[in-house]
Amino acid sequence: MQSKYPFILAHGIVLKDFKFFKAFGRIEKKLKSAGYSVYTAKTDGFGTIENNAEQLKKYIREILIKEGCDKVNIIAHSKGGLDAAYMIKELDMACAVASLTTLCTPYKGSQIASLLLTLPKPVTSFMAFWVNGFYRIFGDKKPNSLQVCKQLKKCTADGENLLGVSNGVYCQSFSATMAKSRDDFIMGIPLMFNKHFDAGASDGMVTADSSKFGNYRGDCVEGSVSHLQIAGFSASKKKREKIYAFYLQLCSELSQMGF
Repeated sequence: MQSKYPFILAHGIVLKDFKFFKAFGRIEKKLKSAGYSVYTAKTDGFGTIENNAEQLKKYIREILIKEGCDKVNIIAHSKGGLDAAYMIKELDMACAVASLTTLCTPYKGSQIASLLLTLPKPVTSFMAFWVNGFYRIFGDKKPNSLQVCKQLKKCTADGENLLGVSNGVYCQSFSATMAKSRDDFIMGIPLMFNKHFDAGASDGMVTADSSKFGNYRGDCVEGSVSHLQIAGFSASKKKREKIYAFYLQLCSELSQMGF
């Protein structure tokens, strides 16, 4: 099915497009095979929200010219949703975005980021130095992992870090639930920390409550799915097929809605 506007996939931290590595695994390819026009945003893996919002704005403007259209649909995973929401609201891009769909985006912060910031300052500074250096090698223009961690910290009751967007953009959000640590060995340890500090359901990194934004539609996929798996990684073949089906259904729904 053809959509009125192209789709932009916006990734979160850690994952990014670099040479043969794709930030969304085979998801972009699957959507293109179904006839959709799809691009993955070229943003920093550890850039701040403000930095990545500027990069996303520049990239979308390039796509608008290439496609000869006036708007795009954004499907954002994790921090990519914060980058996109900031871009729409603060960088006057509401007129260029038809819809924003966020997947497991920490609108109310992440407990893991909060825990990392409790480490002694010399430790966090040392870790940030090496993470930033590593990501510069992989193409980041302005990596700032320590500031990113501060932006993703678990917010207080006043709603710090909760970003809104302008009127005229259809906004919806999804969460994911990871049932057991063994369901994803990479996300297993973060899940245990989340279960210790948060009573709510979590994908290992972000709770369902923190993911709510706009039209909240519950979990992306039924069953146990981790924060990493919903981006197309670290999942069994059977689970990957369910995840691909979710993205295909999502694009089909947005297309039917006129986006």
